[in-house]
Amino acid sequence: MARVVDHGAGVRLVDARIAYRCVQALVWGLARVGSILALAVAWEVLARSGAFTPFMLPALSAALERIWNDLVSGDLLLNAALTLYRAFAGFLIAAVAGIALGMAISRNAVAHWFFDPIVSVGFPMPKIAFLPVVMLWLGVYDVSKITMVAFEAIFPVVTATIVGIRGIERELIWSARNMGAGERELLWQIAVPAALPQIITGLQVALPIALIVTIVAEMFMGGYGLGGAMNTASRFADSRGVFAGILEIAVIGYALVKAMTLIRRRLLLWHQEAVAPSTV
Repeated sequence: MARVVDHGAGVRLVDARIAYRCVQALVWGLARVGSILALAVAWEVLARSGAFTPFMLPALSAALERIWNDLVSGDLLLNAALTLYRAFAGFLIAAVAGIALGMAISRNAVAHWFFDPIVSVGFPMPKIAFLPVVMLWLGVYDVSKITMVAFEAIFPVVTATIVGIRGIERELIWSARNMGAGERELLWQIAVPAALPQIITGLQVALPIALIVTIVAEMFMGGYGLGGAMNTASRFADSRGVFAGILEIAVIGYALVKAMTLIRRRLLLWHQEAVAPSTV
């Protein structure tokens, strides 16, 4: 007796599973941004409740309207582009110099003797205190802002590089040397790949620091940029402009952090942290 296969039931089962997964993904997505949505609703409700004046706390909708107006006029794009240029320029200088200095400290006794005390003292020190000195020496233009960003962001990169290289397993180095690897091969083929997770962690710490220092430097030195626009709005008692600037910086900072996370995953596909844990 021939079996009758109900293809329609199988298709409906597959469709039901796809719909369930879509709903599950939507629920998890909303849950991840639930606190942000709750904060946005609370902001709007409090601003319109009369408990705060519009000067103290403008409504979220008013701040978003200001952002839209700045976007249409082109001011937002100009200020964001200048801020990102300064932040990325200082970050790249800090990344290259920090990785090179961290390698030198880890691999060279003279460099370790000279630079290690400086890094130990400078890392916990609030480098933003040097901002007035940088302004006196270099003025208030891009060079001084980028210098301040690089000076602030270099320390976590140096520290992470040192920790990463010093944390390499001795057996790995011994095995490479027994196989005839020279110092250059040992550095670029063994030390750097093994320390890459720690180095990227230092870069992930340095990038938000670069953005923060850029904003602070722009506030102090004035001119164009997100920090300078917020400072100008504050001087003219433009509360909507100040809160709009806060939102713009928050969105840009979030985007940068997420971009660094994606870059980390891409660069560390070979590393054990990229391997999904077993569910068995």
